[in-house]
Amino acid sequence: MVDLNNFSTFPTLAVGILVASLRNAGHEVELICPLAHDVPAAERERRETFKDQLMRRVHLSTHPAFRATRDLARRVRLWWRGRPHPRVLRETARVLDEKPDILLLSAYLQHYATVRELGRLAAERGIPVLLGGPAFNQNATASSWLDIPGVKAVVGGEVDLVLPRIVEAVVAGEDLLQFDGVFLPDGRKSRPAPPLRQLDQIPVPDFTDFPWDRYRMRVIPMMTGRGCQWNKCNFCSDITSASGRTYRTKSLETVMHEVRELSRRHETTNFLFLDLKLNSNPALFRGICENMQRNAPGAQWVGTVHVDLRKDNGLSRADLRAAAAAGMRRVSFGLESGSQRMLDLMEKGCSVETNAEFIRNACEAGISVRCTMFKGFPGETAADLEQTANFLTKHSEFIDRIRFNEFSILEGTPIHDAVREEPSRFPELRVLQFDQRQAAARYVNSATTGSEYRRAKARVLALVHQINRREVRRTAQAFDGLM
Repeated sequence: MVDLNNFSTFPTLAVGILVASLRNAGHEVELICPLAHDVPAAERERRETFKDQLMRRVHLSTHPAFRATRDLARRVRLWWRGRPHPRVLRETARVLDEKPDILLLSAYLQHYATVRELGRLAAERGIPVLLGGPAFNQNATASSWLDIPGVKAVVGGEVDLVLPRIVEAVVAGEDLLQFDGVFLPDGRKSRPAPPLRQLDQIPVPDFTDFPWDRYRMRVIPMMTGRGCQWNKCNFCSDITSASGRTYRTKSLETVMHEVRELSRRHETTNFLFLDLKLNSNPALFRGICENMQRNAPGAQWVGTVHVDLRKDNGLSRADLRAAAAAGMRRVSFGLESGSQRMLDLMEKGCSVETNAEFIRNACEAGISVRCTMFKGFPGETAADLEQTANFLTKHSEFIDRIRFNEFSILEGTPIHDAVREEPSRFPELRVLQFDQRQAAARYVNSATTGSEYRRAKARVLALVHQINRREVRRTAQAFDGLM
């Protein structure tokens, strides 16, 4: 198995689960992790310099005269990030020369060039390739990856419990359409895989093959559940990916068992909860807070939440204080915009006022706040960006990090379907290409090119940089760049 995770600053949870599933079924597995072979790991946002601000200004430029330069810079950056690394190819070729029964590839969409080259290496040696990843439950996306040499099937589903049987079927030459979520190179496919609901049956991840000595700090990735209780944000591809459809959860007992076992195995009490929304089930979130220190004394942990408008969303002032006392050091959430009109258009299910209250309460409790934001959602105006700038001006002291991006129209999301099926609703958008291989639409938004919009955007970006160039609070510094 080859893990192609770009952000390999801690073990890849999905790969650890699949390795455990295979080994528990009696299979021998060799895992290739690029970081173990000195392939540099990308980190998420750290303390910024002027260079970071300059790169952001270039990447998010909307000036018509600068568009060609910006697009060229983007293409070069994407090519550089997605190019096959010679060490990954070398190590995979070495293992393939030992004639394994099958090559398993866990890929994100930016890895197409690498996956294609690894498939070629396997095909030359007559070794079948099984390909999977979070976005391959989208028909168009999975189908566009089927021309890769050596690929016997692309699997778009949660195979935590059935992967051993699928592997055995590939090696034995059996019909793979007996399994859900399978796409074959000849164009045939099985029925879509339903969401996995027996989450308590998923094995404890096996992270023993990961290069723990290469990580800046030892952090254990975990998930208490899959999907999102809200499940309505019309731009979110996470809730439409293979593991994001509908909300399902593990029991508190299972979560705490994993905490104890993984802490013992890897001699660390640092945890990263990768749930789309850790407060989907407020009772479970409170259970983690109540039991974390008992099961992993000295535990420090981080997670992502959604500040929704439920009467009880698990994020009250008292809840956040309890989370901080239980070792929560950083919380991330989707702020997206400081304009209520935009939040409503996105169907975020939150309000500017509750977002403001949340970040104040989290900061007061001693928790470092990280948020994600973007510009260019259809319908956004200069006035909306000014409201975002005003929000950041008023609340910047409570925020430690912001990840600010261009809005992406991603395959399978409601906004993607609406742009494709009802383009007249979005006169400001000109779609250049529906890129199925990358599961996104390339587009130009004419509403973002005017001078008033650009001035407001420049103000927002200056505030983002002002926040990101600061040191994070001391208690969260170990997690800076991880989430």
